[in-house]
This record gives sequence, structure tokens and C-alpha cells, in this order.
Amino acid sequence: MLLLTFFVAVVVNFVGYIPLGNINLTAMQISINKGLKQVVIFAISFALVEGVFTYILMRFAEWFATKKEFLIWLEWIMVGIFLLMGTLSYLQSKKTLKPMTNDKKRDSIKTGILLGVFNPMIIPFWTIGGTFLIAHQWISTEGIALVVFAIGASIGSFGCLYFFGRFAQYIQNKFSFSHRVINKSIAYMFFALAILQTVRLTFF
Repeated sequence: MLLLTFFVAVVVNFVGYIPLGNINLTAMQISINKGLKQVVIFAISFALVEGVFTYILMRFAEWFATKKEFLIWLEWIMVGIFLLMGTLSYLQSKKTLKPMTNDKKRDSIKTGILLGVFNPMIIPFWTIGGTFLIAHQWISTEGIALVVFAIGASIGSFGCLYFFGRFAQYIQNKFSFSHRVINKSIAYMFFALAILQTVRLTFF
């Protein structure tokens, strides 16, 4: 049962980060601007933080599911995050790429930790998804099972972010896009996500 719990966590969290959002778009941006090694550092930092939050959320999934006003507040924070990341991506497109420095490497760690902490989507994802998985007995919650689940979730998110980092470099090399074009494209995606999130929260 522990093996199944681990496997489900890896697959579910990998798939959960496939839809475009602030996390995987940031991984693509870091890949273009700083290289694949920095994506690995960013993804590890993010995955470690998310593993802790996943464990807490799965432990108290039912309690978090009842806090609807809190979840709505977090979703509005997401709009601000989209706008901030879009602005930063657009400003990055105006800059000339410079050699890597230690400060840049530390930036990847800070970004991973920050996005891991301020990741509003993780709460509804695991409170709803976690309750579903537990109810259908696809995962165990006994003993160290939730620790195993959290580790699996971390590996799943790391794998997906690494995939997006590789994909960004593939696009750049295959189609000879400059970092300016890709950064602008990512910025526009962030702005589009902010608009879609605002419309959804306002009218639906």
C-alpha cells in the first residue's frame, strides 16, 4: 500500500503542474535566462517546501476544505502573483543576458522557496484531491504513509518543473527564439492568467 501511495503522489502531482501557471512558467523563464542547472536548484527548493505543505494539508484536508473564505482570499492573491511574475518577465525581456553569478544562483533558491510558500493552488488541489484519493482508498494515511505521500508529491513536482525547463530550452534551440521573445511570451501568458483568474472570481 505504501508503494501505491508513493506512486499515486508522484503521478498526481506531476500531472497537476502540467497546466500553465506561475510555477511552471517560472521554471521555463529560469531555464531560458539562467540555464538548466538553475532550474534544478529552483525545482528542488520548491519541491522541498511543497513536500512539507503537502504533508500538513493532507493531515488536515477536511479542516482546510471548510475554510471557503480563506480559499477565495488566496485565489485573489494568485491574481497579484500572476501580475507580478508577468511584469518581472517583461522587464527581463528588456535585459541582456549576463554570465551567471552566485547571487543569481541564490535567486533560484529564493524563488523556489517563495513560490513554494505562496502557492495558493496547493490548498484546494490537495484538500479536494486528497479527500478524493483517501475516500477511494487509493492512498493510505496510516503510520508513515503521509510522509511517503509527501515525498512522492515532491518528486512529482520536481519532475514536472524539470520537464518544463528542458522543454523551454528545446523550443529556444529548435526554433531559434531569442530569450527576449520567450520572456515576452511568458509575460503575456502571466497577464492572460491574471485576467482569466479575475474574470472567474468576479463573474463565476
